[in-house]
Amino acid sequence: MGGKDQLTIKSEPDKSEARNLADVALSAAANGMASTRLFARGSFGELGTTELFESHIDRCKAAKAGDLGNQKAMLAAQADALNSIFTEMARRAALNMGEYIGATETYLRLGLKAQAQCRATIEALDSLTSGRVQTVKHVHVNEGGQAIVADQFHQHTGGQKSGQSDEQPHATGTAGESPALPRPNPLGETVPIPSCEGESAMPDARRKGQRRAEGQP
Repeated sequence: MGGKDQLTIKSEPDKSEARNLADVALSAAANGMASTRLFARGSFGELGTTELFESHIDRCKAAKAGDLGNQKAMLAAQADALNSIFTEMARRAALNMGEYIGATETYLRLGLKAQAQCRATIEALDSLTSGRVQTVKHVHVNEGGQAIVADQFHQHTGGQKSGQSDEQPHATGTAGESPALPRPNPLGETVPIPSCEGESAMPDARRKGQRRAEGQP
């Protein structure tokens, strides 16, 4: 094949042709190129394979370097597109309301799904741009009721790795050296048992003057 369907790349001389083809097939840029060509054909026509592949390579290089500007712009554009879908579905639902309740429900359901996805997209964009830090507390309870609390910080800065804090304000030491947590008695609260000394006699429960049965003292 030639023209727009032909992918022209620079192969590595120390690798065989089969290995070079395998590396291309597994690369992120090649997979992105293949998917984009299939789904963008209806909107943009036949895109050049080599040119599209090179465009994906440039974006992958920028992302590896920590530049997520293209991804942020993409999320912003998708949020606007999802909001347009919600508006159109709401309009169609209003046109069918009162006469075709089934169509109304279908359009409203699709519109609310687009609305929910729009909100999720905005939240993802906010986490990439604001650099918020999320603290997650992990409580590990070892055998014997010993607990260790560790704080793990997730930095949403689009490139920094999550780190684990060395400080443990709620516990000291390592496993096996932490103070034991109090545990309830599995048998319940204890009841004191009095000794025999000073034990008073139980009063006779029988009434005075009651006749005793025959054969009993």
